[in-house]
Amino acid sequence: MAAPVIAPGHAGTDYTDPRTIQVGDRIDVQGSPARVLGAMHVSWQGTQWIEYLLRDGSRRLQWLSVEVLDGDPPHLEVLLWTDVPTQGMVPAKSMLIMEGVEFFPIERGTAAFRSEGDTGNPDRGLLDFADYRASDGRLLSFERIQGRSWTACYAQPLPPGSISIVRRAT
Repeated sequence: MAAPVIAPGHAGTDYTDPRTIQVGDRIDVQGSPARVLGAMHVSWQGTQWIEYLLRDGSRRLQWLSVEVLDGDPPHLEVLLWTDVPTQGMVPAKSMLIMEGVEFFPIERGTAAFRSEGDTGNPDRGLLDFADYRASDGRLLSFERIQGRSWTACYAQPLPPGSISIVRRAT
């Protein structure tokens, strides 16, 4: 269940608003500690979202995306992304099969981004993306920054209250 957005910067009273995360913060994601290395502020056709690059205790890198979705009331969509080995795959305009699961296209385009902190990406630029959903609700996304090779990730939606800020950046 997504968190309702009551007012800007306020997603509820019982849990941390993930939109307040900052580069350098130490956070807890579903019981696992992580450090926020960088952030990408992304904009596409009037929609904006943030992708935070996290490094967990085992030094694994993951992305955490936070987006306010329209609705009555508007709500937050918070997704934890895990890399998928693509072995040279590129996104298709129709259904594709990844690890035996059929994924169907839901959105694709080219978005503008601005980076802060350590993301491994330029300060500003363009990223191509193609998003897919399986019949069981699983998400798959391909991204390509500034014409580089495509990368792919699976998404896991996080329920409200699954993120807490352990220590703010100094």
